[in-house]
Amino acid sequence: MDIQPLTEGQYFHIYNRGVNGEDLFKEERNYPYFLQQYKFYCSDVLETLAYCLLKNHFHLLVYIKENVEVPRKDGQGMFKMNASKQLGHFFNSYAQSLNKAHKRTGPLFESPFERKGVDNESYLTAMIYYCHRNAQHHGFVNDFRQWEHSSYSSITRNDNTMVAAAKVIDRFGSVGAFEDAHSVFLEDKKLNKYIIEY
Repeated sequence: MDIQPLTEGQYFHIYNRGVNGEDLFKEERNYPYFLQQYKFYCSDVLETLAYCLLKNHFHLLVYIKENVEVPRKDGQGMFKMNASKQLGHFFNSYAQSLNKAHKRTGPLFESPFERKGVDNESYLTAMIYYCHRNAQHHGFVNDFRQWEHSSYSSITRNDNTMVAAAKVIDRFGSVGAFEDAHSVFLEDKKLNKYIIEY
């Protein structure tokens, strides 16, 4: 199977699940920790437009930043960061912490992580509300707005801490238009080829 590279300057839907469908989030505290580690390892190389964390899988809609360089640890020049490697470090860090806390061993995530290039504006917009409505789609809540572990409420508050909320709102025109788009969303059959059900 060919693995699509995370090309700089492009948008991607990144998603993955636990090995054999195992839960990635075993306790409530795991959700904020996942985001904390994601921000630590990936915020330099990824701009996040939307996310949704569910019990055994997650969805991220991201933009791969271009030409990100940081000083080398030895002080000798600059080092170019790589999005795939940073995601790998993030997944390993989270898995090690969860393994230690729950006295488990072995891999936590399926490997390699899934990614799909987002190649047009309509797909990009649709993926934003697909991510947010995922918890309702899988029956975790009756109303996706009640799910605390997605970026929906951050975007409506224009909170840019974890997501590029201002940029997302700008795509829709206003917070009201963003909320309206989610309210009337119907799953587009053309998107089925991009979406894997967990």
